[in-house]
Amino acid sequence: GKAESRLWREQVERYHYLGCRVPFGAHLRYFVRDRERELACLLWTSPAWKMQPRDAWIGWNDEQRRCNLQSIVNNSRFLVLPWVRVKGLASKILALNARQMPGDWENRYGHRPLLLETLVDATRFRGTCYRAANWTYVGQTTGAVAWTASTKAMVTPSKTSIYTL
Repeated sequence: GKAESRLWREQVERYHYLGCRVPFGAHLRYFVRDRERELACLLWTSPAWKMQPRDAWIGWNDEQRRCNLQSIVNNSRFLVLPWVRVKGLASKILALNARQMPGDWENRYGHRPLLLETLVDATRFRGTCYRAANWTYVGQTTGAVAWTASTKAMVTPSKTSIYTL
């Protein structure tokens, strides 16, 4: 409901270093709970149009990417809340959610994803939980200049990992 959605956004805005932005296009949000206690938040979204490490790993051309991009879903936010200290929990959450999300995506959007992707900020994180959940590192982005209506910001290089379904 609305209260649940508001709480999810508040947690991500407060505790995720990128904050909470309204996702563009298809997306699914998940709260992970133990009884009534929130443990983590995940956001799955439409993938980036181009991502060199992913595109090179797949080996597709522009036409193939245009026709098949909808079969990829991006894990654009993953937040284990700061009061949660359970060894191995992050990788367990990723593994369980990677099994749950494709069916939910298909029910909501009418097609089942074949590949999951994520970007990990290489200056902040090592991506250990993704490796432990059997994601495959496929390369690093170069970083880029990101433009908004009023600002310009440098985007740091990110580790790109994928998970085949």
